[in-house]
Amino acid sequence: MEFDLQTLLRPHIAALKPYSSARDEYSGKEGVFLDANENPLGSITEQDFNRYPDPYQNVLKEKLSNIKQVPKEQIFLGNGSDEAIDLLFRAFCQPGRDNVIILPPTYGMYEVSAGINDVAVKKVPLTPDFQILPDKVLEAVDAHTKIIFICSPNNPSGNTLKRESILQVVERFHGLVVIDEAYIDFSAEPGFSTMLEQFPNLLVMQTLSKAWGLAALRLGMAFASPDIISILNKIKPPYNISGLTQETVVVALENAEKLEQMVREILVQKESLRKQLEKIPQVEKVYPSQANFFLVKVPQAKKVYQRLVEKKIIVRDRSAVQHCGDCLRITVGNQLENDQFVQALQTVLSEPFISEVVNS
Repeated sequence: MEFDLQTLLRPHIAALKPYSSARDEYSGKEGVFLDANENPLGSITEQDFNRYPDPYQNVLKEKLSNIKQVPKEQIFLGNGSDEAIDLLFRAFCQPGRDNVIILPPTYGMYEVSAGINDVAVKKVPLTPDFQILPDKVLEAVDAHTKIIFICSPNNPSGNTLKRESILQVVERFHGLVVIDEAYIDFSAEPGFSTMLEQFPNLLVMQTLSKAWGLAALRLGMAFASPDIISILNKIKPPYNISGLTQETVVVALENAEKLEQMVREILVQKESLRKQLEKIPQVEKVYPSQANFFLVKVPQAKKVYQRLVEKKIIVRDRSAVQHCGDCLRITVGNQLENDQFVQALQTVLSEPFISEVVNS
């Protein structure tokens, strides 16, 4: 059976007449604008924000199209990647009937969004070394499985999943495969956005929150077929990306040299941090990573986490996550932050409650 988007789509979404905003009906930049009930006097702030922004972010998408080498018609922009995740559930998953597959340990919002939308979640765990089992994933598929979520580089493990394993799932599953590439800018391996023409059931998510350093602006990207993108545009809120965000990101995208510089610096600091961590006797394992963080196994991770917090060093405790027992997730900071973290970690790991565990 071939991939059939209309069969996958919820019937009422297919029949939905989308809201038509004032900027849908007239997208010109010049004129006397008396159509959107805006304040004609400007704003109470120094900069004017009284006009509604472009609902489809055309100028921004043109910039991104050149950078990502993806046609503008195949780009969706959301309020973070989380908006795209939520819209996929609303477009394709019938509450109380359909299900999705996730591969724990993985990004937590897939399951949270499924719960919000009353969609069942099937879990097919990664292997202990955080790799996908394609046959197990496909065995979990039933008539009501609509989406498979794959995170690569994976969060919280940091590794990329084997490309051939991902492709097996994309090729053999007749629903939607979402590949979340939030950390792809730090990876030496290529992403999947170049394969959209080959696989109409593929959707690739990326973000400007990580390497680009624009987390506060909340801008996520989804790349897919024009048909899938048109569905997301159909059901999104009319003005989901603020005008200030659009303008700021357009300017930021002109500075690709700084992006490359920051990525290089982060990777240098990452390698330095890895070496420092591996020299600490109590650190049991630093997992391979192609992201801007490490998963690190230490004795008594929960206690170590609490002691670090007391020292104002904030990391993520992932010890309750599958395959991540006694693991902390450490974001790569700048050199000063990394040095402060390593010093604090060495101090904490030398405390009696750790020494007793290690020596017992």
